[in-house]
Amino acid sequence: MAERARKVATGALAPESAGAAVPYPESLLLATDAALEAFEDEVRALRDPSDDAVFGTVERVVLALNAIDGDDRHGGAGFCTLEREQLCDYIDLTLGGHGVDVTALTARRGLDRSELTDRWRDW
Repeated sequence: MAERARKVATGALAPESAGAAVPYPESLLLATDAALEAFEDEVRALRDPSDDAVFGTVERVVLALNAIDGDDRHGGAGFCTLEREQLCDYIDLTLGGHGVDVTALTARRGLDRSELTDRWRDW
């Protein structure tokens, strides 16, 4: 997203071709990318994780995204509905891509798969 925003700013990409990256300040994009990269690193480091360990990684990324979404340094910009859904999907898919059965994980806590982030999510 940050790269698309830079391309729009330099004229290398037309705003209408950039999608959702256009209205967001680079600070929001960079902070979001950093939070997601840290989450990916943490998920990659999990080896035969307990449910608590997996939920801990989810909690940390969601709390980081909450802080980013509410940070005034982004000029009032935050995540809209589409981005919120994409972030939830990204968290789910990242876990699944690293061998976590998200459906079974959430079911063991009496949750639907779609409720994976709900306990901590403000955005």
